[in-house]
Amino acid sequence: MDKIKYDLITILGPTACGKTKFAAYLSSRINGEIISADSRQVYRKMNLGTGKDYEDYIVNGKKIPYHLVDILEPGYKFNVFEFQRYFLNAYNEIRARKNIPVLCGGSGMYIDAVTKSYKLMPVPPDKKLRKELESKSLEELAEILASYRKPHNITDTDTKKRAIRAIEIEKYYTANPESKHDYPEISNIFLGIKFDRTSVKKRITDRLHERLNKGMVEEVQNLLNEGLKPEDLIYYGLEYKYITQYIKGDLDYNDMVEKLNIAIQQFAKRQMTWFRKMEREGAKIHWFDGYMPMDEKIIRAMELTCFKPA
Repeated sequence: MDKIKYDLITILGPTACGKTKFAAYLSSRINGEIISADSRQVYRKMNLGTGKDYEDYIVNGKKIPYHLVDILEPGYKFNVFEFQRYFLNAYNEIRARKNIPVLCGGSGMYIDAVTKSYKLMPVPPDKKLRKELESKSLEELAEILASYRKPHNITDTDTKKRAIRAIEIEKYYTANPESKHDYPEISNIFLGIKFDRTSVKKRITDRLHERLNKGMVEEVQNLLNEGLKPEDLIYYGLEYKYITQYIKGDLDYNDMVEKLNIAIQQFAKRQMTWFRKMEREGAKIHWFDGYMPMDEKIIRAMELTCFKPA
């Protein structure tokens, strides 16, 4: 196999588009290991509701290694700061094995946080500095920011408020180098999978009924029986929110299914909105038609990610 051009391959797309299976098949061809970019699959015992399709990780009888799935107990509130740290640990381990990290998921903020090398350590506001910068033009602010570092994305200087905050962060890190967490610049390629809107709706509806038939209500009931509070599960949204409301008696079954189906479809639209925002900010996403046969997807992905033979 020819050398991969990139340090990281990121596979993204809205819910129910077949990302995991595609990531697994691609990983089977390039010695890849999958890192989940899903904000809820980190939790144990939350399987059907978060869409952990474990069988998708098996290709021709071989289990593809995956990371950041089933690492925390339910009830914990995972966040993007922690995701960066967990991701980087997995990424470095995979690279040390000379395998290819394949980031796969639909949580756009998590994907952004690691592919744009965000520094997400909290930086306190500097009121004195803000007052000094308020009178400067956007062009002057951009020059000041450039004296610290190259902006991570064009939104750093699309408004004065953002530019001032970016300068504030860089000045803080310069004065407090011990608080700066160096984050590697990662050479990444985005591969996206999407369907037309009608197909997405049908796939979401079909998958919802399939998971309900497999025992998704019982999964939520078991979590409640183990001591999780209803508000803890409602916090996780979508399946856990509406099924918990059904179990509590706030919704009847048919209302729960209808409202949940609509909510998941709205969620898929928000995911696509985020991905379009990424493109506006400079990300190049190579979109694959979801209906493309798997073999064709893999051939195209190999062409995009590998050096061509000499």
